[in-house]
Amino acid sequence: MNAKARIAVVGAGPSGMYAVQHLLEQHDMDLEIDVFERLPTPWGLVRYGVAPDHPEKKMVAQRLFHFLLNKPEVRFIGNVEIGTDVSADELAAWYDGVVYATGAQGDLRMGIPGEDLPGCAAAREFVSWYNGHPDYRHLEFDLSGERVVIVGNGNVALDVARILTLPIEQLARTDIAVHALSALARSRIREVLIVGRRGWRQSAFNSPEFEELLHLDDVEVAVEGESDLTAACNDKNADWAQRLKNRVLSQLLARRIDHPAKRIVFRFMASPVGLFGDGRVQRLELGNNALKHDERGALLAVPTDERQTIETGMVLRAIGYRGRPTQGSAFDRNRGTRRTPASLRAQSAPAAERGTAGRPQCRAQTLSPRSACLRARHGRLDDVRHP
Repeated sequence: MNAKARIAVVGAGPSGMYAVQHLLEQHDMDLEIDVFERLPTPWGLVRYGVAPDHPEKKMVAQRLFHFLLNKPEVRFIGNVEIGTDVSADELAAWYDGVVYATGAQGDLRMGIPGEDLPGCAAAREFVSWYNGHPDYRHLEFDLSGERVVIVGNGNVALDVARILTLPIEQLARTDIAVHALSALARSRIREVLIVGRRGWRQSAFNSPEFEELLHLDDVEVAVEGESDLTAACNDKNADWAQRLKNRVLSQLLARRIDHPAKRIVFRFMASPVGLFGDGRVQRLELGNNALKHDERGALLAVPTDERQTIETGMVLRAIGYRGRPTQGSAFDRNRGTRRTPASLRAQSAPAAERGTAGRPQCRAQTLSPRSACLRARHGRLDDVRHP
């Protein structure tokens, strides 16, 4: 009889769970799968990245992920950080294969003067804060000013803008974190400015997220920096996705709100140049851009000499994510991704030689690194030092 292959999946977010699903679909393989998670609870971005007013997007956890973790060949091991509690080399020795699915936990930076001033943060941190992520719930965001600037115009930017402009009564009906709800109830923000370095046709958000702005009560949506929106909305050469966004934009611009409580302004063809203030962010300098094709045909945003100063107390960058290195694993710092050379593949003895005796019955529960469950299985955690 063939011995079972033992696989470790590091990360219990969507990518990790879909990796588990794919492994379980290999019916010619007999597997035991352990899912390691740094936090005590699974689901990653489904739990801490999806906007609280989007409960339908979290249903995948109930419909699929719970089902996967309840499979007899799958076990969840929470509150264990690879590289701190368990090394990558130990995983390689214990398992026949290791799948890293830890996601991109860092952020791209703007690379401008003043970016480290208080009042400038990553949109990912703000999202994690209002979703109650244990690493970010202690953060404080100054919502006392009237304007917030979001640099980047992807779906995350639109989620943040929507949360900042939704009536507090609507937010109270969601699963937003209590500390965030309390802070947003005291917010004085009246305008959210979303800055994109290129034009309307190159906007990064998807049409469903954009269409949700139509349903914001007493929120005016405006567009700046685009020379001919009428032509853009009637572009006959636009693809299907762009035509959907054009239709929504036409509806938004046709709305008339006499006395809007708040505004969302899309500022296209601009890039941040610098942040300024006395001890914290008070002003953002924007530089206007022009579009130009490079030698390969790519459309680039080229800076011009035109500048504009925006008064603001908070700037959130939403220009992309970046991976972080895990201790003991190869990491490409230029690309912000983990490399998986042959040296990282599990080099341990076959499962038949190691044996599987002593596998404890403790799946689907959160364990500390000192858990007797792990020690009984591997017998190698006695040397791990814990604070």
